[in-house]
Amino acid sequence: MSQTHFGYQQVPEEHKAHKVAEVFHSVAAKYDVMNDLMSAGLHRLWKAFTITQAAIRPGFKVLDIAAGTGDLARAFAKRAGTTGEVWHTDINESMLRVGRDRMINEGLLLPTLICDAEKLPFPDNYFDRVSVAFGLRNMTHKDQALSEMRRVLKPGGKLLVLEFSKVASPLQKPYDVYSFKVLPWLGQKIANDADSYRYLAESIRMHPDQETLKAMMQEVGFDQVDYFNLTAGVAALHVGVKL
Repeated sequence: MSQTHFGYQQVPEEHKAHKVAEVFHSVAAKYDVMNDLMSAGLHRLWKAFTITQAAIRPGFKVLDIAAGTGDLARAFAKRAGTTGEVWHTDINESMLRVGRDRMINEGLLLPTLICDAEKLPFPDNYFDRVSVAFGLRNMTHKDQALSEMRRVLKPGGKLLVLEFSKVASPLQKPYDVYSFKVLPWLGQKIANDADSYRYLAESIRMHPDQETLKAMMQEVGFDQVDYFNLTAGVAALHVGVKL
């Protein structure tokens, strides 16, 4: 039976998706509040940078994977306009429901779909842009998910991967203290769930660093792959093009 990591634990591959689902079912209601607290609001700047790099134009077809509460999907929809098509997808129903309800409350109705990034239910060469923000690290077979993202992109289309990454060396020790002491404490106080936020900190450490993820994107066929370090590498935006 093949094993994979769930944070620092080794678990059977077929169990990981269920365990990740439990984490996000638990944190969905407080996810945005915790994001603001955990990052001191920086996640909003990282997403704004991603939106700028996406360069969505009216009429674009856009797939937002692991879209959760829908920050990127909402912004993309405004730019794609009434002639565009923006899909709000996530493998986790609780996260998807929070995002869908929020958008409905704002008068925005997007196609919303429970969707496994490793088996995308879309045709080849369909989307102008594909994005995944803070979701790739939770996927069991990242190479398969990246390959699927490339498959559904049109030639000339662009993938944007926003994810926590490897922080600059001088910040490593204080970042570790924050991640493994402060984050679980915040999770317990705000979301009544320290374990899920301990997993999130561990999952960041297990995620490929900037150069490794760049190589993975190149290996599945992306061209012009580059990345931007954000806040000294706390997060990074990787961009690749399907030629």
